[in-house]
Amino acid sequence: MNKRDYYEVLGVSKGASQDEIKRAFRKLAKKYHPDVSKEPDAEVKFKEAQEAYAVLSDETKRAQYDQYGHAAFDSMNGGAGFDFSGFDFSDIFDGLFGSGFGGFSGFGRRGSRSDAKDGNDRLMRINLSFDEAVFGTKKKIKIDVNDECEKCNGKGGFGSHSCKTCHGKGVVTREQRTILGAFMSQTTCPDCHGKGTSFDKICTSCHGDGTVRKNKELEVKVPAGVDNGSRLRLAGKGDSGINGGADGDLYLEFMVKDHPLFIRDDYDIYLELPITVTDAVLGCKKEIPTLYGNVKLNIPAGSQNGDKHRIKDRGVSHINSSTKGDMYVVLNIVIPTKIDKKQKKMFEELATTNLKTNDFKLIDSYLEN
Repeated sequence: MNKRDYYEVLGVSKGASQDEIKRAFRKLAKKYHPDVSKEPDAEVKFKEAQEAYAVLSDETKRAQYDQYGHAAFDSMNGGAGFDFSGFDFSDIFDGLFGSGFGGFSGFGRRGSRSDAKDGNDRLMRINLSFDEAVFGTKKKIKIDVNDECEKCNGKGGFGSHSCKTCHGKGVVTREQRTILGAFMSQTTCPDCHGKGTSFDKICTSCHGDGTVRKNKELEVKVPAGVDNGSRLRLAGKGDSGINGGADGDLYLEFMVKDHPLFIRDDYDIYLELPITVTDAVLGCKKEIPTLYGNVKLNIPAGSQNGDKHRIKDRGVSHINSSTKGDMYVVLNIVIPTKIDKKQKKMFEELATTNLKTNDFKLIDSYLEN
């Protein structure tokens, strides 16, 4: 039977780039792979596409084919055409059908042992007081993690030897004969679960997993300046890796309690300071609390409600830095709700004096008009 032109098989032009050739083959592989396609000639078309891709994805073989056509390979293989049985299609098939796909048929994936698996990361939430977050602290925490089994040193058993089922490959190959020839598929070895090794005795502590659940106690140094929702990464303190994989990380997320006086905004601190009407009119000096001790604040005469006074470098330290935010004191002029007769008379006398500002005069002018 005459073979179709390889470019025609993949549906690309002769000037197609390698990316175009790869995309075309992935599309055909997904459509005609015998393990997923229900079309009666799927296996034939799949192998035809495999052969075309094996040639055109190799620049040297592609040049030979462009010059001599199929005859370029007939002479090398006794007239049988191009032999692509040793070609590795794994970079194409990886992820094509999603994880868990039970091996790839034809001449795709080659058997290999399971790769090392990194341990999972863990997340733990830690409650902090306002002062602990601002100044830093040390905390002892307890966390459940999957840790390396001490009994078998993370191997999963004792007396290891090459798996007799897969002969150390980690996968088993099954052959199915059809009218079109042998049909091969590979799956993870059911006995060694892809490790390639078996044991004379399975570890009774970890039941062959290599890890056991443990409750660990850690002392954690919380840096000064963390805020609500901040996270701290502890490298290698998560679940243990498998088959030599790296240990996971532990992430601590902080939940900071509110302060009865201070309000935090990033690295700045706000304090609402109540003052009397008299203090606002005449001015005064007030002793106020800060994160670093009490200070004297000068309130100028004629202060208005909501006036904001900045005290430099009295805020929160930046994490792992000597830089500090600022503190802002916001004035809250408190209007008395109850006054005695003497106080009332004083306010009435004050009302007769000319204390109106330009703002009042502007409103009055509109009212008069």
